[in-house]
Amino acid sequence: MILVKDLNFKYGEKTILENINLNIEKNKFYSILGPNGSGKTTLLKNINKSFEPIKDTIFIENEDLYFIKNKELAKKVSWVPQNTIIDFDFSVMDIVLMGRNPYINRFSSESPEDLKIVEESMKITNTWHLKNKNIKELSGGERQRVIIARALAQKTDILLLDEPTSNLDIYHQIELLDTIKFIDFNMTIVAVLHDLNLASQYSDYIILLKDGKIISIGTPEQVLTKNNIRLAYSIDVNIIKDPVTLRPHIIPISKKLIENNFYNNSKANSM
Repeated sequence: MILVKDLNFKYGEKTILENINLNIEKNKFYSILGPNGSGKTTLLKNINKSFEPIKDTIFIENEDLYFIKNKELAKKVSWVPQNTIIDFDFSVMDIVLMGRNPYINRFSSESPEDLKIVEESMKITNTWHLKNKNIKELSGGERQRVIIARALAQKTDILLLDEPTSNLDIYHQIELLDTIKFIDFNMTIVAVLHDLNLASQYSDYIILLKDGKIISIGTPEQVLTKNNIRLAYSIDVNIIKDPVTLRPHIIPISKKLIENNFYNNSKANSM
C-alpha cells in the first residue's frame, strides 16, 4: 500500500529523516511514535507530498509519488493535520464538502452522490447535527471530528493523521480513535501519536523513531519493550498486560518519586 525506500530528508543542513524503509500494509492501523523532534510529522508530510518527493523513494499503491498529480493523490491519500484552526467563516457542511473537491470538475457543483457521501461521513464522526454551525464556533474536539469527516469524505484508501488526539480529553480521545479504528471504510491508517498506551491498544503495528531513524517496527508487543522505550525516551518503565485487550500497558517510572516515597516512609517508620 505504501512503500518507502531509503528516504532521507533534511531541513537545510539538518538531517531529519535518515534511511527510512517501510512497507505499510493495506487496511492496517499504524502508529508512529517517538520523542519530540524525532521526525514523525516530517515522515507523514513526505508521504502526503507536502514536501517535494524524491524519485524512486515513496510509492503509493505501486505508483511512484514523484509522478502522481496532486488531484489524483487526493483520491488516494487523505490528510488530517495537527493544526485544525480555520480562520474563515465556513459552515461545518462547507468544510466537509471540501473533501469532495478532487472529484468535482472546475465550475461544477456537488452531485447528490457527493452530498450522500458527506452526510455519511458526518454521521460516522457524530458531526451531522453541527452541519449548519460556523466552524469557528466549535470546540477543539468538535472541530477535530469535522476535519476527520472531511478526510473520510475524500473516500481514499489511506488516511494520515498528525496527532489527532492532541488537546482532547480522554473521553474524546477514545471516541475519536474508536471512530478511526472501527470505521467500515477498509482504510489504511497511519497516525502520529504521543500516548504509548493509546498506540498499544489501537495499533496493528507501531513505528518507533528516534533522531530521524527507525528504532523498531512491529506489533505493539514487539516494539513496546523496556529496552526500546529506554532507547527512544531515556526513561525506565514497567510493562504489564492489559487485562481486557492483552496489549502492553506502559507505566513510567519516576526515580525521584520513588526516592521521595522511600524517604517519607523511612521517616514515618522512624517516628
